[in-house]
Amino acid sequence: MSDELSINSEEIELSSDAAGDEEFEEISSDEVDRVVEAIDELIATIQSENIQAILEDASNSIFALVYDEEDLEAMEDEIQDEAA
Repeated sequence: MSDELSINSEEIELSSDAAGDEEFEEISSDEVDRVVEAIDELIATIQSENIQAILEDASNSIFALVYDEEDLEAMEDEIQDEAA
């Protein structure tokens, strides 16, 4: 993977139908996992603590798009079991 992370910014518009229900983009857990991993790799190359903190916040926000706190606890338990 490249040491550089290029981000293509796009505006995402939420459209409303006649009933007022909003349509949301469906995001896969595989995509979230790849993005979080890429951000974590980028953080490891950054010296600035301020930039690291901003990237950590971004990583946490992206993680929360598809995972909840129970998922996080289950993942942490799985990692601990593998380490034992």
